[in-house]
Amino acid sequence: MINNILQWSGTTALITMYIIMSFFPGAYPWNIVAGLCGGILYFLWSYRVANKPQMIVNAAGVLVCILGLLKAWG
Repeated sequence: MINNILQWSGTTALITMYIIMSFFPGAYPWNIVAGLCGGILYFLWSYRVANKPQMIVNAAGVLVCILGLLKAWG
């Protein structure tokens, strides 16, 4: 049950990121915030199911989002 919640919440956050990027570019950097949320949720899921390739992808995505927010708000 928790794994499904993590995956669907991550999916929602990433779709939100894509919508903001595509249709509301003036909302920057909220697209990065949505991407960070999605990356964290998917990282938690991949950790729980021991999917190491997904852990690496999501850890990299989270790091990129954090750096992007530091650049935007730094």
